[in-house]
Amino acid sequence: MAIVQEPLINVTTYQVIYGDTDQMGVVYYANYLRLFEKGRSEFLRQIGSPYAEIEAQGFHFPVVEVSCRYFKPAHYDDIVIIATQLTSVGRAKLNFDYKIAREGNPSPLALGSTKHACVDTRGRILRIPAKLAQLLGSVLTTSTASKES
Repeated sequence: MAIVQEPLINVTTYQVIYGDTDQMGVVYYANYLRLFEKGRSEFLRQIGSPYAEIEAQGFHFPVVEVSCRYFKPAHYDDIVIIATQLTSVGRAKLNFDYKIAREGNPSPLALGSTKHACVDTRGRILRIPAKLAQLLGSVLTTSTASKES
């Protein structure tokens, strides 16, 4: 019987500040993208490859596609839980999924995903460096590992 590795999910928290909210007192919709970014940064830090180190090697992973579905609002001073999972690694792209929930309540406030291209400092698409691709691939389950380009 084969052992299936569970995917790594980074869980981090964020306390909503007043500047995150709109006139209705709820977190402004675009600020969820900042929460996704926090989740990604913490995910990469957790696996031992902080984004600053990746950039220092001349590689960047700009967002090329984003999706977010909102279910319930977050409010000022809420502590939100950001769960981030790498869902695929291709030759030149990465995909992440996110779940934003209020602390103490597992129901999602928002669910989202981002797709990233690997580029150099001039914006040219590059293969993900082999060492980084291997590290990223090691945190995927065998069923979610992708071979897309």
